Amino acid sequence: MGGVLGLIQIDQSTVAIKETFGKFDAILQPGCHCLPWCLGQQVAGYLSLRVQQLDVRCETKTKDNVFVNVVASVQYRALADKASDAFYRLSNTREQIQSYVFDVIRASVPKMNLDDVFEQKNEIARAVEEELEKAMSAYGYEIVQTLIVDIEPDEHVKRAMNEINAAARMRLAATEKAEAEKILQIKRAEGEAESKYLAGVGIARQRQAIVDGLRDSVLAFSENVPGTSSKDVMDMVLVTQYFDTMKDIGASSKSSAVFIPHGPGAVKDIASQIRDGQLQGRMV
Repeated sequence: MGGVLGLIQIDQSTVAIKETFGKFDAILQPGCHCLPWCLGQQVAGYLSLRVQQLDVRCETKTKDNVFVNVVASVQYRALADKASDAFYRLSNTREQIQSYVFDVIRASVPKMNLDDVFEQKNEIARAVEEELEKAMSAYGYEIVQTLIVDIEPDEHVKRAMNEINAAARMRLAATEKAEAEKILQIKRAEGEAESKYLAGVGIARQRQAIVDGLRDSVLAFSENVPGTSSKDVMDMVLVTQYFDTMKDIGASSKSSAVFIPHGPGAVKDIASQIRDGQLQGRMV
């Protein structure tokens, strides 16, 4: 019945192009309209006013001779007050936009090195948007926004870039590791030096205490036993230490001491050698 009476319905965010005997007549807004076909009125077509998106993949070459795929996302819509231009002046809107995107990208990217393309993608998007806005406004379209959503170098170039980055990070890690080992070695050497110094101080104090004790023992023995000399006292001390040492060695079941032919009388010879050495030292 609607077709017989010429009634049509236009959905929201859509306009219809009305023609009378094949000539543009009016823009029909959303709602219900009556078009008597007997008077030559008809709908030539419909035009959506919604924002549409077109993704354009463009292959080009950078200034340093690297081929890249640049993906641009263009958001556009038809203007209601220029619906007739948008409907009649362009036969394929998407191909027209794609051609302009190709032209701008292939004119901009070859002037940049690969690193600059990644850093200046906003400038590329702005150049594409300005060129599209200037060209498409004459056809009744508005460019809402243009984005460079992806930049894909050749696979070999991408692998080389990753290897360069990995090598730089490994070099930095090796430098940090070497520096850490250097610090550990320095601290270890400082610790060993401090340990040896303290051990030397301890040995020196131990020997000083032994000398002081021996001196006090000799003096006390000489005073308490009349007729004994310092030599007699030292010989007796050496013999006492000799027997104490033999006792300690004999008490151990896992002693690794090596014995050479000797006897208690050898202690006297040892004492003589010690005295002779001290006398020679004093003369020198």
